[in-house]
Amino acid sequence: MPKITPFLWFDTQAEEAAKFYVSVFKNSKIVETTYYGEGGSQPAGTVLTVEFELDGNRFLALNGGPHFQFSEAISFSVDCKSQDEVDNYWNKLTAGGGGPLKCGWLKDRFGVSWQVVPDMMPRLLQDPDRAKAGRAMKAMLKMKKIVIADLEAAVHG
Repeated sequence: MPKITPFLWFDTQAEEAAKFYVSVFKNSKIVETTYYGEGGSQPAGTVLTVEFELDGNRFLALNGGPHFQFSEAISFSVDCKSQDEVDNYWNKLTAGGGGPLKCGWLKDRFGVSWQVVPDMMPRLLQDPDRAKAGRAMKAMLKMKKIVIADLEAAVHG
C-alpha cells in the first residue's frame, strides 16, 4: 500500500510547529530533522525538514520560505470522544495566537486549519429523522467551538 504523508510548507517555523504539535497530541514524537547544506536556499545548518508523528500519523514539515501560505482549503480533523477532549484540543491548538473560525474549525498560530469535532457529530447530522438532523446542523452553524450538550439539546428540541 502506498504511504501518504501530509507535507506542510512553512516559511521558517517547521521545527517550532512540529514541536508544538507533538506537545498537543499524545503518543507523538519528532522522528528526524534534516538541515540545509551549503548552496541551499537557506543558510547552511538551518532546519530544512522535520519529520514527526502525531498519534501514529506521519507528517513532514519544510522550511521552504515565504512563497506559500496555508488556507482553509486543507485542514486536519481531530475526532474527540467527549467535551473534555474537544476543550483540550481546542484550547491547545488556539493557544499562542491561534483563533476560532466556526463550526468546530480553528486556525493555529502557524495558520494551519483544524477541525476539532466530537465523533458523534456525523451521527447527529445524518439522523434518519431529518428534523433532528436539521436542528443539529442549525445549532452547529451557530457555534465556533462545538459544545456537545448544546448540540444534543437542539436535536431533542
